[in-house]
Amino acid sequence: MKKAQCAASPAKSETPSSKRLRPADSPGTTSPAGKDIADILESIDKRLSSFDARLSLVELLHREFKCLRESLEFSQQQVETLAAENATLRESVKCLTDNVTELNRENKKIKETVIDLQARSMRDNLVFSGIPEAAGEDAETTVKSFIKTHLKLPEDTVKNIVFDRVHRLGPIRAAAGRPRPIMAKFGHFKQKEHVKSRGRELKGTDFSVNDQFPKEILERRRVLFPIRRGFIQKGSRAVIAVDRLYVDGQLHRDPDTTPWLY
Repeated sequence: MKKAQCAASPAKSETPSSKRLRPADSPGTTSPAGKDIADILESIDKRLSSFDARLSLVELLHREFKCLRESLEFSQQQVETLAAENATLRESVKCLTDNVTELNRENKKIKETVIDLQARSMRDNLVFSGIPEAAGEDAETTVKSFIKTHLKLPEDTVKNIVFDRVHRLGPIRAAAGRPRPIMAKFGHFKQKEHVKSRGRELKGTDFSVNDQFPKEILERRRVLFPIRRGFIQKGSRAVIAVDRLYVDGQLHRDPDTTPWLY
């Protein structure tokens, strides 16, 4: 009878202590829902950290951009200032260039005026070249003798010639050198032209009689002589008057050969 009671007794009941020791509720274990939340929070934390880093980078870039913009604006102002100064300088240079050009033009005009005045002061002068030089000679007597002997002017005509001044040109040369030319300033222009017209008598000799000109005009005439010769060879009539060449009655102008006419 006792065995039957034991067999029929109900199953052993759980105590509070046994409930706390169940594997599902023991310390150190996490439910699946709790783990997911922790992962999400950790992910959010990482993203926030990454966002903070990016935000810091953006702020740094913003500051650098601001500095760059300020520097660019400053550079732009400098460029505008330099451009304004450059424009002012260019205008100043242009004014100076114009002034220099005008001064050169005026200087050339003054120089030509001086040359013309010198040439006019020499219009009554003739230069006699090739006449032997003697010690202690009287230049006027030498010239009158030359005119009578070589230019074949009558003695009475020669006696009536009036000179304002007669002298040799340049320093004394060695005895074996070419004699110095003689400059004779006539008192009357017509007498000078009369004597000059007799220069044809000297063709083929070592003597010559020419107008006296300033050095600048002599250099220009040296340029014009071969040009004149070329026109004559082509059958044109070419005449040199002072420092101008006339071909068939027309003034010959060439920027390369006659720049003094421009």
